[in-house]
Amino acid sequence: MKFATRKSACRDGELLIVSRDLSRAVSAHDIAPTLLDALERWDSVAPRLAARYEDLNAGHALSDFAFDPRTCAAPLPRSPQWCDASAFLNHGRLMERAFNTEPIPDFDTIPVMYQGASDDFLGPTDDVPLPDEAHGIDFEGEFGVITGAVPMAVDARAALGHIRLLVQLNDWSLRALGPREMRTGFGFLQAKPSTSFAPVAVTPDELGDAWHEGRVKLALHVEWNGAWFGAPRGDEMNFDFGTLVAHAARTRRLSAGTIVGSGTVSNESREAGSACIAERRVIEMLDRGGAQTAFMRFDDRVTMSARDGNGRAPFGTIDQCVRRAT
Repeated sequence: MKFATRKSACRDGELLIVSRDLSRAVSAHDIAPTLLDALERWDSVAPRLAARYEDLNAGHALSDFAFDPRTCAAPLPRSPQWCDASAFLNHGRLMERAFNTEPIPDFDTIPVMYQGASDDFLGPTDDVPLPDEAHGIDFEGEFGVITGAVPMAVDARAALGHIRLLVQLNDWSLRALGPREMRTGFGFLQAKPSTSFAPVAVTPDELGDAWHEGRVKLALHVEWNGAWFGAPRGDEMNFDFGTLVAHAARTRRLSAGTIVGSGTVSNESREAGSACIAERRVIEMLDRGGAQTAFMRFDDRVTMSARDGNGRAPFGTIDQCVRRAT
């Protein structure tokens, strides 16, 4: 199944079912008014949602309409919890080499994860309001999962069974603010503004073979101001999503609607490009002795879409401009 959330007077929007080719949609309000409600009652509402999804794809849905991502909020405009990992070790190792920092203890065996703000996610075409270009504005292309209720101390294999939906996201970062917050030992706060999401959340089966061993095996195409920036693949994710969910649930239960991110998608091959500016700058430092690429400016645009081998983008596209906050 594929879902989106249409903006409405309700803070959590209106749940839509979206066709497999992303061309049509139909409201699911009478089954579950919001995606969070559907996740909290998944076992009871999923069969009815699936039946309507099949009707939509067969052209039999009543009151369907053309799907317009511009009307969409994030699939979950807010969620009980947002945890982001650093599951692509190539990204972390590049940072360590560039800045000559001590390796993170157990980096190869225990996932690194922080808990971010989840009260105000951005939709796929929302402007991104930020206060100051000097903060080092950066995008970070990632994949993520949305869980049902997860029991405490679940193991990694069982955790995969609690994943309800897959998402594509942009975990915005303010690079000038991050180092100080990391040195405090308390993690990110000001350095992590609101995260953006592609319009469509999909059930794992929708990806077919591209969802395998708890990884999204698609290329994440990133363009900055219309120029190609990178297309790293999710295949090289060192910690799979089952491991990440189990890590988050080691000492506590997770509520339905918890989102867990992969961290910046990163590949060892330089030909893949990057999914964030910081990584490109690090590569420039290592290869050329200094960073040459500046961070984003107001009115810059970034687009991101995960694509399969036929060019299909199952999550739709993030297409946003950075604006001066007023």
